[in-house]
Amino acid sequence: MTTTTTEAPPDTAQEIAVRLRSLTKGFGDRTVLDGVDLEVRRGEILALLGPSGTGKTTLLRILSGLTAPDDGEVLVPSRRTTVYQEPRLVPARRVLANVTLGQRGGAATRAAAERALSEVGLAGRGRAWPGTLSGGEAQRVALARALVREPELLLLDEPFAALDALTRIRTQDLVAELHARHRPAVLLVTHDVDEAVRLADRIIVLKDGRVRLDRRVETERPRRRDDPAALSLARDLLAELGVTTSPPTTPSHREP
Repeated sequence: MTTTTTEAPPDTAQEIAVRLRSLTKGFGDRTVLDGVDLEVRRGEILALLGPSGTGKTTLLRILSGLTAPDDGEVLVPSRRTTVYQEPRLVPARRVLANVTLGQRGGAATRAAAERALSEVGLAGRGRAWPGTLSGGEAQRVALARALVREPELLLLDEPFAALDALTRIRTQDLVAELHARHRPAVLLVTHDVDEAVRLADRIIVLKDGRVRLDRRVETERPRRRDDPAALSLARDLLAELGVTTSPPTTPSHREP
């Protein structure tokens, strides 16, 4: 078996940010990813749906460099970062120090962190302690920490799942605004079909370690939940995930 992981230079002229060829990964006698072929274009938001245990998190970990594939080719940008379901802030460090965690010190880094906090609506909160933040505020700090690294690839591992419904919608809107401003390639792992339809340019369904559906979202932004095209796409995605009943137009649709 041969595995090639390549970090694409930031000034590359090609439009592809992520390229996977025949990607395979197993644990023991169980194959989690079975010959996955996938491309993500620069500036594209790709949502990844799939039942639990189908390899979504494994795929994200391979792209982040935390897990090595067994076989296949992986092309990823050199600048990439991940925002998880939990903010993963260091309680003993103030907000600004959490944003600059792992970065070089100095005035330029501090100024970049303060700009990032301003972008996520937390201007002036740099000296706050993580324990004083709401769940939504803590997740915005995690987004600021990702922004300050100027990623070419932003990996989002169910970043809204722990938020209440209203905060989740507001944070989704914030991610859409930040993406429009900075234009990284984004891979969003989610169990929420509505979330995928609302945010993504393209949606894939991963089942049994393979890409079973790859659909582009044609509806113009901002997207209405009751838009007929969006509702039709949500029904198609739910059907692919094994949910055959017609979804209502108001509650959030999550995978089984």
